[in-house]
Amino acid sequence: MIKRLDETLKRYEELIEKLSTEEVIKNIEQMKELSKEKAALEEIVLVYKKYKEILKQQKENEELLNDMELVELAREELNLLEEKEKNLRNELEKLLIPKEENDSKNIIMEIRGAAGGDEANIFAGDLFEMYSKFAVNEGYQVEVINSVACQAGGYSQIEFIVKGKNAYLKLKYENGAHRVQRVPATESQGRVHTSTATVVVLPEREDKQIEIKENDLKIDVYRSGGAGGQSVNTTDSAVRITHLPTGIVVTCQNERSQLKNKEKAMQILTSKIIEEKEREQEQKYGQLRKTKIGTGDRSEKIRTYNYPQNRITDHQINLTLMHLDRIMAGGLGELINELVNEDVRRKLAGE
Repeated sequence: MIKRLDETLKRYEELIEKLSTEEVIKNIEQMKELSKEKAALEEIVLVYKKYKEILKQQKENEELLNDMELVELAREELNLLEEKEKNLRNELEKLLIPKEENDSKNIIMEIRGAAGGDEANIFAGDLFEMYSKFAVNEGYQVEVINSVACQAGGYSQIEFIVKGKNAYLKLKYENGAHRVQRVPATESQGRVHTSTATVVVLPEREDKQIEIKENDLKIDVYRSGGAGGQSVNTTDSAVRITHLPTGIVVTCQNERSQLKNKEKAMQILTSKIIEEKEREQEQKYGQLRKTKIGTGDRSEKIRTYNYPQNRITDHQINLTLMHLDRIMAGGLGELINELVNEDVRRKLAGE
């Protein structure tokens, strides 16, 4: 790792020197290219310089261990420096892993009630609230695109966009089946029921990545209705687009304008088609994306939410936490950090 970091530091210093030359200053394209490369290395270099300074301080304090008057102070300082060194080393390991193309992108999330009837739909609504509160904590924006509310509560289906830096990086591990164990409000005998909801997470894609032919689309318009659409149900503003070759269907009814609904539906359709094509490629060559800890299959059970015991278990990394209430209130940070750290560990180990 140190060899790679030294090479990165050397390249960074070379770039600073090149960017100050008259030849590069006069060449706008080269200036942009070199500046972009420099910016990509900057975070690694800054952390590495901190790391080198900590190593220097450790060496200085180790020399003080021979001084009887300063030995206790030196030991205390070494303990603090050891913790800092460990944290910075972990950070550098993460930074050295090549960034995935989609990690910095906004995401499209889809939650559906699955097995369990009304309770599954209520749980789908709880998951949406959990992700919405987490998004607020992260400074992200949540924009509901389409929802089908249920009379008993929650949603049989809800689709929304989460906008913010590294949204996909933090939420890509949510893909799969989520299982809840609790006593439903409608249960008169206090029995614990098990229900499931599925979550799909897609990176937002650009339409230039794929060509969608107009002849391959079936577009229907109708009046919006239900939660999120009641205020706009006087006109045919909702849009449903079916991509005939793949059978993928996308609905958008959140906007008052039919044109805006169509634009957003096409945006989501683009992401879903690209995702489907990538999935087909993976299956063809027997590969799994390195961006996912699990298979990314919607049917894969990734997490259990046990309300009676206030317990949550992530089956992807075999992690159990005993504060489900805090997590459902949007406190997903600890769980997400553990998932990211395990993903980093596996990539570093070449798994």
